[in-house]
Amino acid sequence: MYSKAETLELRKKHIGPSCKVFFAKDPIKIVRAHGQYMFDENGEKYLDCINNVAHVGHSHPQVIQAAVKQMELLNTNSRFLHDNLVEYAKRLTATLPEALSVCYFVNSGSEANDLALRLARQYSGHQDVITLDHAYHGHVTSLIDISPYKFNQLGKEAKKEFVHVAPSPDIYRGKYREEHQDPGSAYADDVEKIIEEAQKNGREIAAFIAESMQSCGGQVIPPAGYFQKVAEIVHKAGGVFIADEVQVGFGRVGKHFWAFQLQGEDFVPDIVTMGKPIGNGHPMSCVVTTRQIAEAFGASGLEYFNTFGGNPVSCAIGLAVLDVIEKEDLQGNATNVGNYLTELLKEQQEKHPLVGDVRGVGLFLGVDLVKDRQKRSPATAEAQHIIYKLKEQKILLSADGPYRNILKFKPPMCFSKEDAKFVVDQIDKLLTDLEEATVIGTRNGLSTSTQCKRKVPTEGSSQLDSFSETISHINGSACRQKTGFGSESHTVSCKRIRT
Repeated sequence: MYSKAETLELRKKHIGPSCKVFFAKDPIKIVRAHGQYMFDENGEKYLDCINNVAHVGHSHPQVIQAAVKQMELLNTNSRFLHDNLVEYAKRLTATLPEALSVCYFVNSGSEANDLALRLARQYSGHQDVITLDHAYHGHVTSLIDISPYKFNQLGKEAKKEFVHVAPSPDIYRGKYREEHQDPGSAYADDVEKIIEEAQKNGREIAAFIAESMQSCGGQVIPPAGYFQKVAEIVHKAGGVFIADEVQVGFGRVGKHFWAFQLQGEDFVPDIVTMGKPIGNGHPMSCVVTTRQIAEAFGASGLEYFNTFGGNPVSCAIGLAVLDVIEKEDLQGNATNVGNYLTELLKEQQEKHPLVGDVRGVGLFLGVDLVKDRQKRSPATAEAQHIIYKLKEQKILLSADGPYRNILKFKPPMCFSKEDAKFVVDQIDKLLTDLEEATVIGTRNGLSTSTQCKRKVPTEGSSQLDSFSETISHINGSACRQKTGFGSESHTVSCKRIRT
């Protein structure tokens, strides 16, 4: 085994510089994992709160056994008949509404969403796509084009003419908030206005695409009725509704197998894409659609073939994941532990002014940190500080959203109540330290504005040890973004806080 320093040096030499690592100042070298725990080269154990890829737990023995057993027998492409492919398609579609009955197996969430766009465009005969602000759908060119989370970093000219961006249906930070009598309809009306404007300009809509719950966009849970109303509007325009379940599917929300089902039984998307948890880390994904859309795709005369998609090993792994979810009642665990974690986090919201909002379902939760609850100004620096300090306590958590101020919980589904309590206790201590540092700063006549410009005294206070130079880890682009709270707009400064 290379030393950590050697591994890092080789990575810098041979891996593209845009391929970033977690905790860039002091990255972790992980050599093994089990359940909800990961271990570095020194045997140090980390609690994994962010890995929605190892869905049923890292290195699950039943999944490993299924992979090895099938690999010893056969692995080939899906042009040969094999029971694993059809059995998995049968089992997978049984979890979905009856109309969603046809599968296309691919290898990643990006491939799945790219194929979904092809299906939508072939079926509708249209080109344009409506996406949500701050959305991320994948890393291939077609998906960067419809991911404001990415293309906004490239400047105003990066948005393509065929892409239309609807407001994120965020009732905490968006234009229609929790006090609105019907935010779902209000956000859907914005989609209708976008379509009307596009049609005036001679453009037609092929698809509306949205994560069933926005992840990179800030753990956003769509308001009731939003998807139903948008689907009706999009269908009327001749387009289809694509539900992206790549990050949130397979029982993560607990009470339902798919996050789009939170909207109610009367909502059925036309296409569902899935990835990440489907193979517990094995590269596998799927697009499921209706018979009508599948036949329209085939009618083009262009054969669709994927060398690795749906191979016997991948399908054996997929079947094992479904078996484990059912056998270990991981949906029930997501509900029970998720409710408990939410309760603990809500207690922190009552206790700490820095916690502006706690939202989510099951084991998909977000904690929105703010400097000012009235203005809802994002506490970007504080969020980054917390995730680095948690890392020192051997807890892995991430921060995301447009301002990188939202703590994201999306752990393996075997996450326990004991794990939840341990993490929240540590967050409680860190929030207390941050708030004490702020009070001391105020007493010394320092800035306490809603920007990241607040500094802390350089000496004379042991309580400030935790408020360290970790602020320097803040993602620069996130720090320079404009906020958008009502009519206000201010810049989040990137000045470092020094102890």
